Amino acid sequence: MNEYAIEHSQRMHVVQDGPRQAPPVLLIHGSGASSGFWGPMVPALAAHHHVIRVDLPGCGKSPSAPSYDVPAQAGQVAALLDDLGLRHVAVAGHSSGGYVATALAERRPDLVGSLALISSGPRPDALRRQPFILRALLAPPLGPLLWPRRSAAMIRKGIGATAARPVDLPDDVVADVQGITYRVMRTVLRHNTAYIAERGVPERLVALQVPVLVIFGGADPRWEPSSAHQYAAVPNARVELLPGVGHLPMLEAPETTGELLLDFTATTRGA
Repeated sequence: MNEYAIEHSQRMHVVQDGPRQAPPVLLIHGSGASSGFWGPMVPALAAHHHVIRVDLPGCGKSPSAPSYDVPAQAGQVAALLDDLGLRHVAVAGHSSGGYVATALAERRPDLVGSLALISSGPRPDALRRQPFILRALLAPPLGPLLWPRRSAAMIRKGIGATAARPVDLPDDVVADVQGITYRVMRTVLRHNTAYIAERGVPERLVALQVPVLVIFGGADPRWEPSSAHQYAAVPNARVELLPGVGHLPMLEAPETTGELLLDFTATTRGA
C-alpha cells in the first residue's frame, strides 16, 4: 500500500492510498473529526481501490474556510476531484460527511458514481439527546470555556461517548481533533442542521437516482437507529444496521464496515 499526503490547491489536506489506476473511492469524515478516523478501514479498501481521504475545511490539517455551508464544502470537494481528474467516484461519508457527499452528488452528479452514508441522520427530528460530555463541550455556557482546554483524555472520552464499543484513537488523530476551534465546530454544526432541516436526506437522494448504501449502528447514541429505515424510501437503497455498534462503525467495526463498502462498490461499479 502506497500512502502519500499532499496539501492540495483547494486548501484541503488529502491522503491517497492504493494504486492510482484502481477505481476511486472518496472518504469524507464527519463533524469534529478528520481523515484519520477512516484509518482502520484503509488497508482493506486500498487493496481494491484508489482511496482518497480529505480533511474538510477547519478540520485536521486543513485551514479554515470563508464558508462552512454544506454545499460550499461540497464545492471544494468537487474542485478537488476535478483537479485529480476523477469521475464516477464511489463516495462514502460518515455522519455529517454524508451530507457533504449528498451535496456533492446534487451539485456534480458527473463526479459521483455511488453514495455510502454511514451514521448520517436523515432529519433533525432523528437526533437523540446527546451524551452529557458533548452537551457540555458544544454549547454555552460551558462550551466556550471547556473547548479550548480539552485534554487528550477529554477528547478520547467525548469521542468514546458516541460509540457503543471501545475505540482506539491514535495520538495524531486526537491532535487533529484538538486543533478544531470552537467557532468552527459550532458553525459546522449549525450549517449541518440547516441542510437537513431544509430538506431531509432521503428526499434529496430520491431526486438523485444514484446507488445508495446506508450503514447505521444499532446502538448509535447520537441518532435514533430506527431512523435508518427512513432511507428505505430511496429506490434501490441498501440499508444495513450493525447490532451493538454506535456512531463510529469505521472504528468500532472496521472489518464489517469495510466489507459492506467493498461489496457495495463492486456491485455498483459502472451502474
